[in-house]
Amino acid sequence: MKIKVLGPGCARCHQTEQLVREAVAEAGVDADIEKVTDVMAIAQYGVLGTPAVVIDEKVKSVGKIPKKEDVLAWLKE
Repeated sequence: MKIKVLGPGCARCHQTEQLVREAVAEAGVDADIEKVTDVMAIAQYGVLGTPAVVIDEKVKSVGKIPKKEDVLAWLKE
């Protein structure tokens, strides 16, 4: 599983990355987590608001810090 946290490096982006890491550890899932800060790379996903979460190339969340319960549900899909 590949997870990308998209964002320029703001506090909300860091919070989202930490939340995703906690959820992955809690779920015991084998996942590569990548922080994407390049604006052009973020734009390729059609994302206009950050932070955003992309799991296996599917955008799951845009413009907000997701709830941990949501991230855990996405990991089980």
